Amino acid sequence: MNAAAAARAPSVPTLEIATLGLTYATGNGAVEALRGISLTIAEGEFVSIVGPSGCGKSSLLKLILGLQRATRGTIALAGTTIDGPSLGVGAVFQSPVLLPWRTIVENVLLPVDVMKLDRKIVAARAAALLRMAGLGGFEGRYPFELSGGMQQRAAIVRALVHDPRLLMMDEPFAALDALTREQMSLELQRIWLESGKTVVFITHSISEAVFLSDRILVMSARPGRIVASFDNPTPRPRSFQGMAAPALADLAVEIRRSLDLASAA
Repeated sequence: MNAAAAARAPSVPTLEIATLGLTYATGNGAVEALRGISLTIAEGEFVSIVGPSGCGKSSLLKLILGLQRATRGTIALAGTTIDGPSLGVGAVFQSPVLLPWRTIVENVLLPVDVMKLDRKIVAARAAALLRMAGLGGFEGRYPFELSGGMQQRAAIVRALVHDPRLLMMDEPFAALDALTREQMSLELQRIWLESGKTVVFITHSISEAVFLSDRILVMSARPGRIVASFDNPTPRPRSFQGMAAPALADLAVEIRRSLDLASAA
């Protein structure tokens, strides 16, 4: 958690999940996707979730976004139960999903139309966020005129423009090449440090999780459960040159060991 966020952290956590479970019906019978998930995330905390394919990470994201209902348990955002889509949660996915006929600023302002927000207030925030994300001067460009990394930065700005309490990110850099992915991790660290937002980051990359996170949660194979939690002891800002430091190298090894056990469970 950054210093500014820690200083203002309230007693009520940004996200609180209690004994969450999800079972859904298929043609071959019921499938239990998630079982007994309980976790608490403080304001301003950056938490990554790693786990084997099919463990229910994306199902958990849908439940937090209010796009799906849990079979058991509860999810609360700042003390209020989530029972449907909420203005308090923003989302970034693997693809930036920018509308090709809208300029970058028009894409960023899409929540204004969907959520019927005050355009003047949101437009001023959008301009500030675009500058913060290094997209100042590109407001009038169209998505095809930007690189993949720049498009994903625009998607992050769009998710932040209505000032949500929580930002959910589902493998947002998975489709990028390795060098762009590293650059985007640096950009996300900078944006997070400046914005102080609470972030839940889903990834298959241990190094990405270690670089970005305050805390890394490991999920088991289906039914998905939280089987381990690791605190990151190193201060920010972090650099990729510093990833070879013994503390981070040891952390990555421990996460890998836990993930291997979770995959075999």
